[in-house]
Amino acid sequence: MPDLGEYRRRRDRRRTPEPVPEGPPPPVGDDDRFVVHEHHARRLHWDVRLERGGVLVSWAVPKGLPTQPGMVRLAVHTEDHPLEYATFEGEIPRGEYGAGLMRIWDAGRYETKLWTDDKVEITLHGQRVQGRYVFLRRQENWLVRRLDPAPRPDWQPMPEELAPMLATAGTLPPVAEDEQWGYEFKWDGVRTLLWSSGGRIRLASRTGADVTASYPELRGVGEQLGGTEALLDGEIVALAGGRPSFTALQRRMHVADAAQARRLSARTPVTYLAFDLLHLDGRSLLRLPYRQRRRLLEELELRGRYWQTPRHYAGGGAEVLAASREQGLEGVVAKRLDSTYQPGRRSRDWLKVAQVTTQEVVIGGWRPGTGRREGVLGSLLLGVPGGDGGLRYVGSVGTGFSDTDLEVLTRQLSGLARRTSPFATPVPADRARGARWVRPALVGEVVFREWTGDGRLRMPSWRGLRVDKRPEDVAGDGG
Repeated sequence: MPDLGEYRRRRDRRRTPEPVPEGPPPPVGDDDRFVVHEHHARRLHWDVRLERGGVLVSWAVPKGLPTQPGMVRLAVHTEDHPLEYATFEGEIPRGEYGAGLMRIWDAGRYETKLWTDDKVEITLHGQRVQGRYVFLRRQENWLVRRLDPAPRPDWQPMPEELAPMLATAGTLPPVAEDEQWGYEFKWDGVRTLLWSSGGRIRLASRTGADVTASYPELRGVGEQLGGTEALLDGEIVALAGGRPSFTALQRRMHVADAAQARRLSARTPVTYLAFDLLHLDGRSLLRLPYRQRRRLLEELELRGRYWQTPRHYAGGGAEVLAASREQGLEGVVAKRLDSTYQPGRRSRDWLKVAQVTTQEVVIGGWRPGTGRREGVLGSLLLGVPGGDGGLRYVGSVGTGFSDTDLEVLTRQLSGLARRTSPFATPVPADRARGARWVRPALVGEVVFREWTGDGRLRMPSWRGLRVDKRPEDVAGDGG
């Protein structure tokens, strides 16, 4: 029987803006209205409410109604709500039951196919959700499943994996072509894809590794997106002095333990900078031109304490590059305004134009240190993948290391020892003498002055390990 007793017991009409009507439920109506509330309580969830017998029968669905045929999600049956709740939106005060923002996500009419104590089968006709669903009681809780095919003929599920599109090192496009390009600042961070569905996010590095636990402060992106399903492309940065600092970011990149990541997020928080949108509410955007993807991304209005959508500029490449120099940034990325997104490809539709020259390198060996560096490495022997499958030697680096870098790298490299050199090209005798060769598994990054005529790094300085990169991802930009 419809009963608002439990609803009233949990609410004080003097403290909550929610409707708390007196008396019994009204006479039975048409039993055909529904509302879905997006409830930003202690944990984001969606409340599905169906008019039945003068009340709104309610389920809390943590991840929202299923979007794919056959998908099953948890649904927690809650107390009946008054019919007045069908139009309620507002902020439930802190300390009250269900505290948090309550807003209408969708509303409309529904048809009842079957209604028993253990099974409710309905067809929803809303603005955002349409189709047949079934709620099934399973012991203490309920489950909800979508029965219909996809909601639209062109509907596509978000891909579970995707390799990001890559830029090619280059210079600014010719002035005559400037208006055909968009320009973004180049950030000193790590490339990261972000999946958001049902208010929850998943983060993946460029290699496809799940790094969600490493950055707990980014969970709020999912809450802001709410019921919007989206796949974002962007960069995670850590700020120091108001500018991205790769050194600061390294304190976070290697942390997989959730408890440690939470502690570090308070001392060295990160920011997610979203610069592309690849999938939105059942629609793949990969074939759309960059200018349209950017417009859709900006319409999401993603702004929070730990995430932003940085501005991009159509044309004006020289001015954007000059601005990046003034702000102490790495440079710009130029993207053709009509370019599609090409997963996993390094394309000349995207050009990275750097103020400083950086290079990803594979560590092929190391030389023990002396004096102050006794017991740890003195320098690293560096390479890039060569055409014959081996490493092409590009030089050595012995500066830019912190004491922690030296200890961590020495320990890691000791576990990768091998008897022979992994380099396919000769290593100078003075560098090879006393060297300890390693399996080429670690990728690092250096900053350097220029490439020499024989393809070596001039005056390199160590920046740090790139755990988000694999050796095969490294490109030898110096030839």
